[in-house]
Amino acid sequence: MTAGAGVPAVRSGRRGRRAADVPALVAGARDGDARSVARLISLVEDASPLLREVATALAPHTGGARVLGLTGPPGVGKSTTTTALVRAFRAAGRRVGVLAVDPSSPFSGGALLGDRVRMQDHAGDPGVYIRSMASRGHLGGLAWATPQALRVLDAAGCDVVLVETVGVGQSELEVASLADTTLVLLAPGMGDGVQAAKAGILEVADVFVVNKADRDGADQTVRDLRSMLSLGGRHSAAGAWRPPIVKTVAARDRDNGVDELVARLDEHAAWLASSGERERRRLERATREVEAIAVAGLRERMGDVGGSAALAALAAQVAAGELDPYTAADALVAQL
Repeated sequence: MTAGAGVPAVRSGRRGRRAADVPALVAGARDGDARSVARLISLVEDASPLLREVATALAPHTGGARVLGLTGPPGVGKSTTTTALVRAFRAAGRRVGVLAVDPSSPFSGGALLGDRVRMQDHAGDPGVYIRSMASRGHLGGLAWATPQALRVLDAAGCDVVLVETVGVGQSELEVASLADTTLVLLAPGMGDGVQAAKAGILEVADVFVVNKADRDGADQTVRDLRSMLSLGGRHSAAGAWRPPIVKTVAARDRDNGVDELVARLDEHAAWLASSGERERRRLERATREVEAIAVAGLRERMGDVGGSAALAALAAQVAAGELDPYTAADALVAQL
């Protein structure tokens, strides 16, 4: 059910757009209709007034998909690896969804890179849905709408959903909070070991992938990772998962290491289930999502005429030294 970012959004109440029938769209998505999936994700991305209705309709059908997050520095082959993983999962008969979060155009706000350009191998496969989402300035490496887009693909019957991030850096670790399993991709000759330590991705990785392993320096990158993992961290606790390091050459069709990578991913899925970590991570994910929506609601109320007036009045008292900021914040929340 491949579909691209070019599928028109469905927005309620705008000229030239017909109103969306949410129950019909959800039913269509459940039946594997790619256009219904695309329209639901468009409603999510556009923060449609129907967003709450969409979330309510999707909720009973979610919780079955396995979410894999891929992150790493630009140029390590995230898209190539994603394509190779999709091929492997499809060979095993699994339905796959891909959310490729791309940099945003400064003019349109849309994704600069297109899924049809990067993942042509799977165009036309009804068992694959690929969607490019623009980060739209969001610093976490993911689009703000990614959690709800995940719910759409989950409800649409995807067995596995791959979330590929823009890149990795100090602020681009959010994928770990959304994924059941986080893959950190590195490549030899890029100084990735040092950068990994700086960015803290050693802590979020469940599986390390040294891609482009046919290049010189691949073995040294593996040794660097093993050395840094031996220094401790959350992976050294009793009963903790110790991230395996898999070498791949994802651009190859054969002998590319992807089969071993899938085996390690399956091992991690089994550990998540047996240890209870899967439920813990999903509970934490839901907690953060509810908190984020609540905070967004408060900010929206503060932006209303009444809220902004109350904020301005309290800020004036704080600036004049008549009120401390904590008391002012309590008063603002109480008024909202």
